[in-house]
Amino acid sequence: MNERKMPDGMDHIDAELAGARRTVERRVDPGSTALGVTIGVLLVVVSLVLPWTGDVQGWSVLAGTEWIGPLPRLFSFIALGVGVVLSTLTLSLRWWFLAWACAAGSGISVITGVWAIWSRQTGVLQGGTGPGIGLVVALLAVVVLVVSWARIAGRRG
Repeated sequence: MNERKMPDGMDHIDAELAGARRTVERRVDPGSTALGVTIGVLLVVVSLVLPWTGDVQGWSVLAGTEWIGPLPRLFSFIALGVGVVLSTLTLSLRWWFLAWACAAGSGISVITGVWAIWSRQTGVLQGGTGPGIGLVVALLAVVVLVVSWARIAGRRG
């Protein structure tokens, strides 16, 4: 076989190209689906100023100043952590494993959101209030996020 040898001094270029290839393989391009992620992030933030039940706003559930149960509080933490913080970080860095983490975390957030709404419908004492518009908007926002992140992460899978 006629094997070609790299000229002297060109080995560093070959190593640099191999490193660039590995970097590109670890990144995702969200494309137009980034708009769906952005809308989902915005809706999570907006839901925190809307009432989650009665007059209790989402930010006060998150801060712990109002107690409406453990499930809505857990949902507020996961929705903010995954839906806003991790999604924003992933859109900035565009790392593939973070896109998968957002997809999985948003899926967990959907489950806790459904539980939070369920807990406000069934575990409320007589005269209590059910789920408010903010809680429903937050759940819809994380549904948008899980669909968007699954599409983005699935492109590389």
